Amino acid sequence: MNPPDEGAADELPGVAPRLRDLRRGRGLTLETAAQRAGLSPAHLSRLETGRRQPSLPMLLGLARIYGTTVSELLGEKPPEREAVIRGGAFEGAEADGWMYRRAGGSGRAMQALRVRVPYGAQGDLVRVHPGEEWLYVLGGRLRVALGETVHDLEPGDSAHFDSLTPHRIAALDRGGAELLFVHSLLQSPAAELCLGNALHAR
Repeated sequence: MNPPDEGAADELPGVAPRLRDLRRGRGLTLETAAQRAGLSPAHLSRLETGRRQPSLPMLLGLARIYGTTVSELLGEKPPEREAVIRGGAFEGAEADGWMYRRAGGSGRAMQALRVRVPYGAQGDLVRVHPGEEWLYVLGGRLRVALGETVHDLEPGDSAHFDSLTPHRIAALDRGGAELLFVHSLLQSPAAELCLGNALHAR
């Protein structure tokens, strides 16, 4: 269930104007950015005005489009090119019930996160975008839908796929699921070839 619009801006302070400024700084119209992110212009407008709280998958998609990271979208400023990320208690940021903790350095082609997915999250949200994704289940059970195929993952299972494949994930246990998640701005050669063929066929 989506959270109510009222009060959403208080949960992620500063994100709304940052989303608007990044889009304008990239020279993108609301319609163009929304289309690339798989959102409606009205939904993106609500995110930019703070009337709707973005989920972590939405932040991932917008970060890709704007050439930045989720950490920076949320106002975190980690040192550039940090090689070692220390462990510790899971004290991450929250986006629409998703909890995340940075697990990799910033300013790189890949972004690594430690993520907690709440029960039932993203069950009806399908994502399609350039890049690759890899995830490893640390705890709980996770349902990963890739196209028409559905996989139920247990702790220790992993998935690696091209993000051009329509995909969605959901936690199967009421306690949620915890995973390591890596996504890339770059496509694999196979995905790039498929995208090129699709565009050429238009």
